[in-house]
Amino acid sequence: MLQVKDVTVHYDKALALDRVSLNVEENEIVAVLGANGAGKSTLLRTISGLVRGTGEIWFGQVRLDLLHRHEVVKAGVVHCPEGRRLFPEMTVLDNLLLGAYLRKEHRQIDEDREKVYALFPVLKERSKQVASTLSGGEQQMVAIGRALMSNPKVLMLDEPSLGLAPLAQETIFRGIKEIAKSGMSVLLVEQNARQALTIAHRAYVLEVGRVALSGMNKDLATDPHIREAYLAP
Repeated sequence: MLQVKDVTVHYDKALALDRVSLNVEENEIVAVLGANGAGKSTLLRTISGLVRGTGEIWFGQVRLDLLHRHEVVKAGVVHCPEGRRLFPEMTVLDNLLLGAYLRKEHRQIDEDREKVYALFPVLKERSKQVASTLSGGEQQMVAIGRALMSNPKVLMLDEPSLGLAPLAQETIFRGIKEIAKSGMSVLLVEQNARQALTIAHRAYVLEVGRVALSGMNKDLATDPHIREAYLAP
């Protein structure tokens, strides 16, 4: 469904991604693991068109790396960035509706908003509340909900559990599993490797901009290198 082929990205003279290849199939959660600076966020930013590099990025028969950023969203690949990036002085509802900015089908937009509320019920209760007054976990729910309002086929999540309390993390990961069950594919960048491998079907490990390991979640969870580097207590 989503295929990244030999993508290389430089920031000036610094090499951020070095011939990275991966794929995401339909109805699949694929995790991308790695230390800070490994290139995880750069990978998502490149797929979404925020960063340009060499190589090819395909979504079905559509070559994403030749499109403008808004065209990537319209094609069905949506990026929920690290740090939430909400409009802090706007309400929860208005933040959600901004996710549907490129859409015209009003009835479907209303239905998708109700799906977001069903996924994260607290957002319906907070719909008229200003986003800056929400807890970190609630803000992350709004960020994911806003991305879902774009009606993606592939949802890319960058560090959705970062800085959240354990209970909020559980809610977010449970929501991600429900999103995948609904028929959407998820590309998940996450430093919480233990939780990521619990919900993902497959995973890739980036080290210094390269894919060092990849495989099924159960295989990587028992790999000695992964256990020592990412799963040690």
